[in-house]
Amino acid sequence: MMMQMLESGGMPIVSDYLRQADESNPQGYYELERVKELDKSGDTSWLRAARGSVVKIIAYLLRYLPQDLNYRVVFMQRDLAEVLASQSKMLVSRGEPSDTDNERMRRLFVGHVAQSRRLLSDRPCFESIEIQYRDALADPEETARRVAGFLDKDLDIHAMAAAVNPDLYRNRAAPAS
Repeated sequence: MMMQMLESGGMPIVSDYLRQADESNPQGYYELERVKELDKSGDTSWLRAARGSVVKIIAYLLRYLPQDLNYRVVFMQRDLAEVLASQSKMLVSRGEPSDTDNERMRRLFVGHVAQSRRLLSDRPCFESIEIQYRDALADPEETARRVAGFLDKDLDIHAMAAAVNPDLYRNRAAPAS
């Protein structure tokens, strides 16, 4: 969703579009295969050419980014019950087994999010903003304003907000009481 917002707002996106839209993500994935190699090949030469553009990188791989560049990270957060439900549905639709039970997966995610937050605050190469998925859906204009301000870009706020499709919010956790 955030990649769609940024693209609609006027940011150039770096993606190879190899992973096609599907039932789990009908708007597409906005991924770049080279990102998946950050922890393997060590080739980060392509990052310099991506300056000023948006690259989708999962939080786990942020640790492999070279520290001699600067990054503005929009760190999307989503309720873990929703993430687990979404992943479970995606695995079922692909016919893939899940090797990890939900409680163990929840613990792993909690630790991973905490580790990612520490990394973002400890390394001077990172500036970051946290965006709650639920908040972005509830008030896409305010989210768009926050992100544009953080990026210090003159983005099309209305186009960014219009890119949010609440119909795709299919795995909702119960509201906190």
